[in-house]
Amino acid sequence: MPIYEYSCAKCGKVTEKLVSFSNADDAVECPECHGEARRIISSSAFHLKGGGWASQGYGKQASAPSCPAAGGGCCGCPSAK
Repeated sequence: MPIYEYSCAKCGKVTEKLVSFSNADDAVECPECHGEARRIISSSAFHLKGGGWASQGYGKQASAPSCPAAGGGCCGCPSAK
């Protein structure tokens, strides 16, 4: 079962609760003031760690080759003579 965050409409306190998928949208009782707490959208706890494709720059575009007119050395450029 996932952990969801709920915000109380009465006192504003944000709490976490372990709730089944089928009951996730239901209002829960605030542990502080016993008001109605509704589920809120929260940030994910997903992190890529360690080596592999995520740390090796997967998806990053390679830098464009430099132009010979500016002193670089690319091949097939119309400016190259």
